[in-house]
Amino acid sequence: MMHPSVVRKQRIILAILFCLTIITTVIGMTTGYAPIAFNRILPILSGDGTFKEDFVLFSIRLPRILITLLSGMALAVSGAILQGLTRNDLADPGIIGINSGAGVAIAVFYLFVPVEAHYFAFVLPIVAFIGAFLTAIFIYIFSYNKRVGFQPVKLVLVGVGFSMALSGAMIVFISGAEREKVDFISKWLSGNIWGTDWPFIWAILPWILVLIPFTLFKSNRLNILALSEPSAIGVGLNLKKERFVLLLTAVALAASAVSVTGGIAFIGLLAPHLAKSLIGPRSQLYMPIVILMGGLILLISDTIGRNLADPDGIPAGIVTALIGAPYFLYLLLREKRV
Repeated sequence: MMHPSVVRKQRIILAILFCLTIITTVIGMTTGYAPIAFNRILPILSGDGTFKEDFVLFSIRLPRILITLLSGMALAVSGAILQGLTRNDLADPGIIGINSGAGVAIAVFYLFVPVEAHYFAFVLPIVAFIGAFLTAIFIYIFSYNKRVGFQPVKLVLVGVGFSMALSGAMIVFISGAEREKVDFISKWLSGNIWGTDWPFIWAILPWILVLIPFTLFKSNRLNILALSEPSAIGVGLNLKKERFVLLLTAVALAASAVSVTGGIAFIGLLAPHLAKSLIGPRSQLYMPIVILMGGLILLISDTIGRNLADPDGIPAGIVTALIGAPYFLYLLLREKRV
């Protein structure tokens, strides 16, 4: 049973993160290439806005904000699952190649498979999941040793290698493609939030509404998997089954997110670490914080990025990399010392 003071601390942190998310959302709605006055937000939301205000807020800003929040949450939870499964603080769907696997699948699908426009948004998460899952399987196989078993540190190294190879494969695919398609894949590679329309929200929302509650339900399993393998087996846990189910969940969450945001890394690295530093390593406590933290980090990154340079701004993936890369190096050096 969790101590009441710890539960109270968790609720305070969640309340602070929720307030910060609301503040960042309001800033995101009011700032940009076509700014909206702060005192006009409530009138527009209540239906008293002009045609221009309605168009900017409901057709451009709000879909992008919602996509960013949902994708950040999915990437953060995916990273938390992968860190729990591998017992490795460096695990992240962007760093270990899962995002790149999804990206290659999306690139092949976009370049070579004709599909009607109104189905495009709904097919992308499925295509991304297939690519990400196949990549995850290969990474797992190459980082497994029959004598030693699963090697968490080797998984990161293998994953980084796969990520680089798959990014190179994407460049090969686009080398002979049409200019319009090259622009799309280039935006994906840079982590540009491109799926900024309501159909993309409806496309990824079912994945998130199912998989994030499922992860919360499985939080206790992650606690057990964080122990040594003999300890996990000793409490009666079916390691292969639980690892496979949770790996599928992590891959599906990452794939659904990157199918509309592009190759964004480090969210799944930063959010779990920050959450654990605030509340501790128990999954039931830190996972809800991870959810809000991931959405907030990506929303802040996108809000900063799109307001730094007009009119297109800087991709959110670059902003998160500027924050996350130094932290990744710090963790890598710490792992080596240990």
